[in-house]
Amino acid sequence: MRLSRSTSALLAAALAVLLGLPLALLAAAPAGAATTAGWAAWDPLTGSGGSFTSTMRLPAGGFPAAAVTSDSRAGQVGVQSGASSWLSATTPVGAKYGSSQGQPYLNLRPRADSPTAPSTTTYTFERPTPASGWTFVLGDIDADQVTITARGTGGRLLTGAELGFRSSFNYCAVTPSPSCTGTDVPTWDPATGVLVGNATASDTSGASAWFEPTVPVTSLTFEFLRRSGFPVYQTWFASLARDVSGTVTLEGVGPLTGATLTLLSPDGARLATTTSGDDGTYSFLGFTAADGYTVEATPPPDPDGPGLIVEGPFRLPADLADTDATGVDFLVREIVPVPVSGTVRTEEGIPVPGATVTIDVPGGSPLTTTTDSQGAYLIDDVPAGPHTITLALPEGFPVTPPPLTIDVPPGSEVPITDQDFVVPTFPSLTGTVTAGGTGVPGAVVTFTGPGGATGSAVTGADGTYRFDQLPTGPYTVSVAPPAGFTVDGTGARAVTVGSDDVTGVDFALARPGAIGGTVTDDQGAPVPGAEVLVSGPDGDVPLTTDDAGTYFVDGLPPGDYTIALTVPEGYTAGGPVESAVTLTSAGESRLDQDFAVTPVDAPVDPPVTPPVDPGGPPGGGTVPDDGPSTPRPAPAHLAATGLDVGALLAVGLALTATGVLVAAGGRTLRRRA
Repeated sequence: MRLSRSTSALLAAALAVLLGLPLALLAAAPAGAATTAGWAAWDPLTGSGGSFTSTMRLPAGGFPAAAVTSDSRAGQVGVQSGASSWLSATTPVGAKYGSSQGQPYLNLRPRADSPTAPSTTTYTFERPTPASGWTFVLGDIDADQVTITARGTGGRLLTGAELGFRSSFNYCAVTPSPSCTGTDVPTWDPATGVLVGNATASDTSGASAWFEPTVPVTSLTFEFLRRSGFPVYQTWFASLARDVSGTVTLEGVGPLTGATLTLLSPDGARLATTTSGDDGTYSFLGFTAADGYTVEATPPPDPDGPGLIVEGPFRLPADLADTDATGVDFLVREIVPVPVSGTVRTEEGIPVPGATVTIDVPGGSPLTTTTDSQGAYLIDDVPAGPHTITLALPEGFPVTPPPLTIDVPPGSEVPITDQDFVVPTFPSLTGTVTAGGTGVPGAVVTFTGPGGATGSAVTGADGTYRFDQLPTGPYTVSVAPPAGFTVDGTGARAVTVGSDDVTGVDFALARPGAIGGTVTDDQGAPVPGAEVLVSGPDGDVPLTTDDAGTYFVDGLPPGDYTIALTVPEGYTAGGPVESAVTLTSAGESRLDQDFAVTPVDAPVDPPVTPPVDPGGPPGGGTVPDDGPSTPRPAPAHLAATGLDVGALLAVGLALTATGVLVAAGGRTLRRRA
C-alpha cells in the first residue's frame, strides 16, 4: 500500500458531497428485512512505536468490547476517519454490512520495515463473541502478508475454516470507490492461516479480504509481515443486529403489564432487562445477529392473590441468526397451591442459574423446574404429603448438596418457602501473566489436576486468569504465550489446592526486542553497504545496511546492547559511531539508532609544471662565460621534440597570406556597408 495518497482534501470533500448521501443511505439500510448493520468504533490509538493500545466496540447489542494491543512501528498509524479509504456497498462485504464511508478503521504497520520483523496485534474480547453476525476485513494486503490466529472458549485454537473466510476483493475495482486504482486481490490459505498479497509483492491499493467467524472467539491475532516496500494494512470490523419481541399474557384475563423480561447471551451473561407494557408486549432492539439467546420471564407481584407463575418454561430461546426473533411469548397464570420455592446459591451467596430442582410425588410424576438467573426457583401444585427435593447442578460444580425434605399438610394452601440449597464452594486458583510488568492478554493458561482433570483459560485484557471450583489436590499450571512473546523463566508451576483459594500463580513473559536504524550522509541520503555491529547478552550480530540505508535485528532478549558503526570507505564519521540501549522484557523496538557519515572529498591532481624554454638554460639564470664557442653546423632536422624549420616557414607564410586576405575582405565589406 502507498503510505501517502495523492487525493487532496478538496477532492475528498467533493466526493463526500457527491457520494455521501446515497452511500449513507446504503450504510443505514438494513441488510435484511429488519436487520441493522454498523461499523466498529475505536478509542484513539495510544502509546508509541512497539507498544500501542486501543479498544474496539461494535454497535450491535451484546457484542463484547475488545482490548487491542499492537507492537506496530510508528508512522502513519492509528484510527482513520474513513473519508478517503472505504468499502462501498458494491464490495462483497459492503453488500451485507453496508458502506463504510465515513466510518473509522485502524491503520497499522509491521514492527519494522524488514521481511523478518512482523508486528503482532491482538484483540482480546471481554467475553466470547457470538458465533455469527459480525465480520472483520483486512485491507491493502499487497506487498505484505498477514497470519491470522484465533482462540475460542477454553483457549482452543480455532481452525482456518472456523475463521470463516468469505472472499477476496479489491475495493478500488468497484463503482463507486475511493479515489484509487487497483485490481489485485490477496490469497487465503486456510491450512496455514496466511493471507498473502500479490505474487510480485507490488505496492498497489485496495486488495482486501473479509471473514465471518463461525464459532465464538475469545481472542484474535494478526501477524503482519512486510514482503517489500513500506506497507500499511487496514482493519475494519462490522456487525449485524436484529430484534427480539414478544407478548406476556395473563391466563383468562389478557395482556399482562409489569412482567420483567431478561435477555441472556449465548454464554449466559445478562445483557438487558425490560418490562412488558400495557398491551403486554416487550422488545429488545439491536442485538447481534446470532443464535443462542434466551429470554427469561418473571411475573409481577400479585398482592391480591396467591401469586403468579409462568405456565410452561419461563425461559424461551431467541434465534437472531437469520431474522428477528418474534413471537417469544409467555403465558402467566395464578399459582396453584401449594407452591414450594427457594434459591440455589454458593457459600459466598453467588446465584447458581440453570440448576435443576425436582420434587418427587409419590404415586405421580415428579415436578421439575430450573433456577433462574438469580438462582431462584418455584414449583406449584405440590400435593399433600411428604416430599424430597433434589438438586442437579450445572457443569463445573463438583459436589452437590444433599436433598431437602418437606411435608405438605392436607388441605393446606400456605406456600412453603425458603427451601434453599447452599452449594459447597471449592477453592479458586488465580494469577496474572505479565511482560515487563504489564498484563499480557490472550495467553492460554492450562491446569492438570487430580485424576487427570484439565481446564484452560485465556487471560483477559489485564493479563489475569481464574479457575473456579477446584477440588483439593496437586495441580500443574502452565502457560502458552501468545504470538510475539516467549516465556521468561518457568512456563509451568506445581501448586497444591487445599481449603483456601490459591492466588499469585503468576507467569512472566518476554517480548523479544528489536534494534535498528539508518545510516545517512550529510545530505540525508541513505548509505547502503555500511557495516553495523550489535553486541548484547547473546553475542555479536553483524549487520549491513540495505539500499535504504537501514539495518534491523529482532528476537533480542532483555539486556544491555551496544551498536557500533564501521565508517565505510570514502566517508568520515559525521557524529558518534557507537550507541548503547537497554531492552527489557517488555520488548522495546529501538529503531532510532541512526548514524551519520560525511563523504571524503576526492583528491585533486597537483598542478603541472610548464615545459622549459629550449633557448635558455635549464632552470633559467645565466650560463657562465667559458669563452667563445666553436660554431657547429645546423642539423638538417630538429630533434624529435622540435619542428622542421622548412615546414615552420611554410606555415608562417600561409598564415600571413590568410591575414592579408581577411583584412582585404574586411575593407571590401566596409565599403559595401
